[in-house]
Amino acid sequence: MKKSKLKICDCTIRDGGLINDSCFSLETVRQVYKAAASAGIDIIELGYKNSRKLLGNDQYGPWRFCDDEILRKVVSGIETQMKIAVMQDAHKALARDLLPRENSVIDIVRVATYVRDLEKAVHLANTATDKGYTTFINIMAISHVRDDDLIRALEKIKSETRTAGCYIVDSFGSFHPRHIDHYMKLFREHLGDTDIGIHCHNQQQLAFSNTLRAAEKGALYLDATLYGMGRAAGNCPLELLVGSLDKPGMDIRPLLDVIGEHILPLKQTVEWGYTIPYMLTGLLNLHPKDGIRQMNLKEEHPAKYAFGSFFEHISDIRHMTDPQVCATECPTASFPESGQTNRHPEIPVCLT
Repeated sequence: MKKSKLKICDCTIRDGGLINDSCFSLETVRQVYKAAASAGIDIIELGYKNSRKLLGNDQYGPWRFCDDEILRKVVSGIETQMKIAVMQDAHKALARDLLPRENSVIDIVRVATYVRDLEKAVHLANTATDKGYTTFINIMAISHVRDDDLIRALEKIKSETRTAGCYIVDSFGSFHPRHIDHYMKLFREHLGDTDIGIHCHNQQQLAFSNTLRAAEKGALYLDATLYGMGRAAGNCPLELLVGSLDKPGMDIRPLLDVIGEHILPLKQTVEWGYTIPYMLTGLLNLHPKDGIRQMNLKEEHPAKYAFGSFFEHISDIRHMTDPQVCATECPTASFPESGQTNRHPEIPVCLT
């Protein structure tokens, strides 16, 4: 691992926006941007570039759409070489919403997709590339995908796009380091020279170690968020990653200051971080929606802290949706050989 070649991406505003409907104040976003620039972060993702036509305007804040007008207010007066990224969901974005690169402050477009939506992702990525942007494709929920289907997706990305990189995404926080090894090998074998990135969730408190493991195995792009901010258990903590890597040109101190002044106060209205329900959904390779529902119960609700009953409930969901999973199966068993279904059974949960 050559630390000088690693690229750190701060996803705080984009991923953190999943727990507050992207309703950050302009001042908060400016302070996060300023801190990331002062810390020497390579890339900052300021939100989604999704479609108002598809999502509507009523529920979401401006960072779900990232109009250039408001992005210019974020960067005004702050000199930096840091690149600005936005994310487009393959099933929630329209290619026409992107301005030509020369008319925008955006540098990078990352397209998030499930394997089933890859055709849409290829179209979005190629359109963004044609408009002058650097592009990446983030493949979500790969723990619910057979290896052979994933291989076909990777080969399609390699042959049909000019994307700069492709991300491994641990959508459900179910990976252990050995799973990182498996996917790094798979991605490298079928993407050729395309760069690889890693985006980890922290349901099992492994986001940090899994991110380091991916870097050791050759991942160049590493995602993280301030204080791990993100949906459910959150993400790899940016300050921990920066402090541990000790990459030349980076400084942890601006990150510590902005966490204390602007990120921690957000916990008065939104929650993220390790909990038993999130841990259990990670162990069982399930979408965290049931854990989120459990954590949102009122304090006086009798089931709020009935974690044993919650475990039985989500175990039943897992077994009912995958008859091949037996009651005695260890949820962290090893992978079969590449090309077969991986250790994560294909569970048809809602992936919204």
